[in-house]
Amino acid sequence: MSAYDTHRVFNQTPPFVDVNLVTLDQPLLDALTANGVDPVQEGLLSFGEAWGAAERFELGRLANENPPKLRTHNARGERADQVEFHPAYHALMAASMEAGLHASTWDRMSDGGGKNGPGKSIPGANSLQGRGHVARAARLSVISGVEAGHVCPLTMTHASLASLAVAPERLSQWLPFVRSRQYDPRFLPFWEKRGVNIGMGMTEKQGGTDVRANTTTAAPVQDDEYEITGHKWFMSAPMCDAFLVLAQAPGGLTCFLVPRFRPDGSVNGLRFQRLKDKLGNRSNASSEVEFVAAFGWRLGEEGRGVRTIIDMVQYTRLDCVSGSNGLMRMALAQAIHHARHRMAFGKKLVDQPAMTLVLADLALEMEAMTALTLRLAASFDASGAIPAEATFARVVTPAAKFFVCKTAPGFIYEALECLGGNGYVEDGAMARLYREAPLNAIWEGSGNVMALDVLRAASREADEMVAVASQLAEEARGMPGVAEAAKDLGDALRGDNPEWRARFAADRLAGLAAAAALRRSAPAAVAEAWARTRLATPRRIYGANDVGDLAPRLLERALPLI
Repeated sequence: MSAYDTHRVFNQTPPFVDVNLVTLDQPLLDALTANGVDPVQEGLLSFGEAWGAAERFELGRLANENPPKLRTHNARGERADQVEFHPAYHALMAASMEAGLHASTWDRMSDGGGKNGPGKSIPGANSLQGRGHVARAARLSVISGVEAGHVCPLTMTHASLASLAVAPERLSQWLPFVRSRQYDPRFLPFWEKRGVNIGMGMTEKQGGTDVRANTTTAAPVQDDEYEITGHKWFMSAPMCDAFLVLAQAPGGLTCFLVPRFRPDGSVNGLRFQRLKDKLGNRSNASSEVEFVAAFGWRLGEEGRGVRTIIDMVQYTRLDCVSGSNGLMRMALAQAIHHARHRMAFGKKLVDQPAMTLVLADLALEMEAMTALTLRLAASFDASGAIPAEATFARVVTPAAKFFVCKTAPGFIYEALECLGGNGYVEDGAMARLYREAPLNAIWEGSGNVMALDVLRAASREADEMVAVASQLAEEARGMPGVAEAAKDLGDALRGDNPEWRARFAADRLAGLAAAAALRRSAPAAVAEAWARTRLATPRRIYGANDVGDLAPRLLERALPLI
């Protein structure tokens, strides 16, 4: 040993890489099968292998350690308004678009024009007729665990088609480029590119969630063409090829499609001021922007901008649920992997009773999150043919987003703690997962907004809310706490001051939906244990819920020995 070789490294966990992120997740496989998807036929096994490769994890690390940079001007002092990304980000985007994460559910969607006329298969908030949502939700969960920042433009592009559907001419114009599986980051007019992405800019400094307080204006030019002037406080993925933007037209708040280039090929009047310095989501650019007489096409009627945007909100919310599910799944896998390799006090961490119970309790929670996520996605797939499923999607989506996305930060923290100091440093994946965890609960409606949306569904569609609650209670009938949860939900919605109990109602509705989803896809003992420890009694801190003798089985289902 030389003077510099002071120690040897041992009792450290090997990297969690070169693994199949689908085959190692039994709850995901069960939920796929229960919701009508064959993982083999759908190509999910090869997908899980590709995204579990060491190279893919390394791309995620590089994309976050080298965040995007804004170039407002070029060397000659001319406006540039471009964002530069690390090659790792581009590689991730290319892989995800090749897999269709940005558009796969619309592969059979009519273009709304030509000889077929306006396409009746085009989705809206009340029809949700895309196909393949279950498989896509599974894929999105997988990629989110590897690198979540690049998911933002994929989600917005996918959801934007629901809003473009109200303007058949624009849909016909953009749909072929959106459906392309080729990622093309070049700064060119959309008609010169091999594929495009679409972002959105809704919120302003003074309004935030209250988009009706927006002051950005839109002046008519001719037909559906307008000039837009104003400012957006958050506009995500600023290098997209176009953006859905809300602005005040003469007839009220209206939705517009604002491209980066005008129809004559000149650069449009988007002036980026700065990129947001965010807690997490570092690989993705979020910007503040000014519109200087920017060209835009009106989507839908003047004054119906919120209605037009709502047509895409369901899809983005489903992606929030899927993304948070993927973050939790990766955190759990990292924690179990670490505990199986790390020795402490003479035996493996996973064999220490206190640690065993924490990991098993997390695994039990993960069973419910996965089952609920894919069951919700299945309702999107069936909505076009089965009215009850369309109702399920409308009613349960805000509750599921509330439930799953708000579970993620605490869940991931507990998984991080299983790694001790190794989880708290930036060398591994846990710190990045933890910083990412709050985002989906905030994006597309924070917790209070989701809870109030549940109340709105109860007031506007009271019969449908009753039908969904009754359906869930029947599907989960006999499980511990189900009858009590159904009664609690009804009492909260019928009370004198329902807003006071809005979060309670959202929590109970989502809990019922999770129990029913587990009844469909998980082993009976697992479903019963989750209902007993989450519905029949209040959920306790992880490791304090009694999972009985299920611990070994839960850990094996969560991550088979590798």
